[in-house]
Amino acid sequence: MANYKAENIRNIAIIGHSGEGKTTLAEALLFNGKSIDRMGKTTDKNTVMDYDTEEMARGISISLATAYTYWQDTKINIIDVPGFYDFEGEFEEALRAVGAAVLVADASGSVAVGAEKAIEYCIRRRIPLMIFVNGIDKENANYVKTVEAFAEKYGRKISPTHLPIIRDGKMKGYVSVISGKAFEFTQGGRNQIEVPSNMLLDVQALKEKLTESAAETSEELLDKYFAEGMLTNDEIVAGVKNGLCAGDTIPIMGGSALQNMGVINLMYEIVDLLPSPMERKAVLATDDKGEVLNVVCDENKPFSAQVFKTVVDPFVGKLNMIRVFTGTLKSGMTVYNSTTKEKERINQIYILKGKKQEAVDELVAGDIGAVNKLNNTNTGDTLCDENAKVKFYDIPLPKPVITMAIYANKSGEEDKIFQGLNKLAEEDLTFKVEKDYETGEMVIKGQGETHLEVLCKKLKAKFGAEAVLKDPKIAYKETIRTVAEAEGKHKKQSGGAGQFGVVNIKFEPGASDGEFEFVDAIVGGAVPRQFIPAVEKGLREAILKGVLAEYPVVNLKCTLFDGKYHPVDSKEVAFISAAKLAYDDAMRRAKPCLLEPIYEYRVVVPENYMGDILGDMNKRRGRILGMEMVDGKQLIKAEVPLAEMFKYATDLRSMTQGRGSFDMEFVRYEEVPKEAQDKIIKDANK
Repeated sequence: MANYKAENIRNIAIIGHSGEGKTTLAEALLFNGKSIDRMGKTTDKNTVMDYDTEEMARGISISLATAYTYWQDTKINIIDVPGFYDFEGEFEEALRAVGAAVLVADASGSVAVGAEKAIEYCIRRRIPLMIFVNGIDKENANYVKTVEAFAEKYGRKISPTHLPIIRDGKMKGYVSVISGKAFEFTQGGRNQIEVPSNMLLDVQALKEKLTESAAETSEELLDKYFAEGMLTNDEIVAGVKNGLCAGDTIPIMGGSALQNMGVINLMYEIVDLLPSPMERKAVLATDDKGEVLNVVCDENKPFSAQVFKTVVDPFVGKLNMIRVFTGTLKSGMTVYNSTTKEKERINQIYILKGKKQEAVDELVAGDIGAVNKLNNTNTGDTLCDENAKVKFYDIPLPKPVITMAIYANKSGEEDKIFQGLNKLAEEDLTFKVEKDYETGEMVIKGQGETHLEVLCKKLKAKFGAEAVLKDPKIAYKETIRTVAEAEGKHKKQSGGAGQFGVVNIKFEPGASDGEFEFVDAIVGGAVPRQFIPAVEKGLREAILKGVLAEYPVVNLKCTLFDGKYHPVDSKEVAFISAAKLAYDDAMRRAKPCLLEPIYEYRVVVPENYMGDILGDMNKRRGRILGMEMVDGKQLIKAEVPLAEMFKYATDLRSMTQGRGSFDMEFVRYEEVPKEAQDKIIKDANK
């Protein structure tokens, strides 16, 4: 297998809304480049990229997958990225590895939510992007209307480098605006034809417009354009490429991935227009002194790479996918992990074609591959030359937005569940498993209901452990609203030594630390010094369970002001019990109430959804704190009881068609309204 230099490599992520044909396009690219002998179909569950059991069962991509092919003496590394909202972390990992993206959009005449989010991300990060309008052969497809929808939303950035040849309302081919050549689609290819006479003027007008746009990308091209009034085709290509790299130009073209029409055209454009790793913008890193570096692709510099994805198989072991930024990685090398501060020996290097691993001797700067059997290396880690230490910035991963309690389906399998989840956490950093110390439950936090369901399916398939998800318990607390005094008397006589202790305690709200405060106000030895700690101990044990629904009690001040003892029968255990009796009596008379956790939610939505969000917040007992415009969207701040926000991530996506996002932060505890309190107590006492 020939080694390709960085200038002859293109790394692309295939992105877009779920179900638009990304995996099918990857299949067509691999087939045209002769990397596979025949095109698989997602419906037949035989594609290169969707090989996971759960992916095949659901018919959607769940994890990113990589493969490669060749076109025009260029190696094209392809990363197929899931489009479903719950797998946003895969998108972030893929975009760190590549230098450009191809967005797949259905020829429906509109811009899907997933496409919007992906385009906005690429524009914000200045990631070169081109759009492939897919499904032009479908019955209701409208390529022209789809292009117009993108142009209306993104203005001059959308650059039709091809003018469609339309017959019977369908796109049958295209005219290249730059070369002036016309092609008719065939299944698996294209045939050159004469430019239709009715399109000549349109092609000329579009070329003039494209020439102006290309000239504006550099002073040199602009000077020539002003001087001569024209640019050569090569100069127009260079200008379009400049615009792509700057994030100012988004070429758009059409085809059908399923019928393999227009895909060859896309492959030419990938090679001609998208940047090589040498032309990719610098990646931020720090050196061993903490100084910020701008790392550009250079095979002559010491080795450095970043792990962008980890795959764990219980039988094969761990495989780390890496993108090499500088130098060359060779089998047998010892490299330094600057994230964990550990050395790792490189055993075998692979290039991947879906689940198929092909061994190679080395990976050069700009290339993508994988290594196995690294003990202390995970996603996001930097591998480098020990004598030229560098650490790339962390991959920005989304925070969890949904929490569920997780239990083993069979008693005794708890350890098996959590060992399996620890393994899965090596390949998916967007979920967390932790113990909620307030409720005692183990909870799992992730990106959505589908995400958590998939994790449970993987647990069963890979590790034979069956987990059950439930709504998590809310960490309610109890307190009192008024003052009450009580006497607790413990007296026990059973033939031998007895037990005797009497305490008089005042209970009131207002602990100095907000939790529990014990005050010793005994005078005259009514309770001997040695028994006062026992009174406090009894109260601390008692407040673990309130009198309403056995939730922990907070903000309680207890003042021991009197008592009685017996010189022979008084013991610690007697005063512990007496304190608990006083607690139980006084708490019921001190107007006890429930407290619930209140969180501040920051919800970001397009302005036209604001009314729905505000109305929904009111239904959830939320208080709106304020609204402001941020980057063209509305940021709504509200305080809402956590009990009302179960599965809010799912509800928000439904209300905003996936355009909304939120984060949350605990602020305080607040008294539960009477009607809600009665229901909570009733449920707790069942």
